[in-house]
Amino acid sequence: MTYDQIDKILTQWRDETPDLDLSSLAVIGRILQLARLLEKHRETVLADFDLNLWSFDMLATLRRQGPPYQLKPTELYGLLMLSSGAMTNRIDRLEKAGWVTRLRDPDDRRSVIVQLTNQGMEYVDTVMPVLFERENRLLDDLSQAETATLITLLRKFLDTMSR
Repeated sequence: MTYDQIDKILTQWRDETPDLDLSSLAVIGRILQLARLLEKHRETVLADFDLNLWSFDMLATLRRQGPPYQLKPTELYGLLMLSSGAMTNRIDRLEKAGWVTRLRDPDDRRSVIVQLTNQGMEYVDTVMPVLFERENRLLDDLSQAETATLITLLRKFLDTMSR
């Protein structure tokens, strides 16, 4: 077992406040540290494709919808947890790159639909295998059983946090 940065922090807190229950820090501190490291890793991979986290998330969200690879902006910003103002700006940028297009909503003349273009589809289909292969490598030191256990525990914790 290796001694990590969180162990050092826990030792310091135990020395300063021995009566304080630090068990949550042992878990949450590591999750927060992992989240930062994973985000940085993903940013590095996506930078090779001139993408960032938000642009990839938008393209991938449209891609996983299946044909015709489209969503209303309200659905898109709901899935991505963004404000409508941020969404408009991001759609503009992806449209300028040729990866998405805006279509008139046939059910509501005041609204549009955001659709992944063929170019956007090809691009996201090029990026995804590289990204996921590199992320799969991050799990190489875990056995299949450990990975399955980690998935179960993370799902349970996410469910608890979502209530």
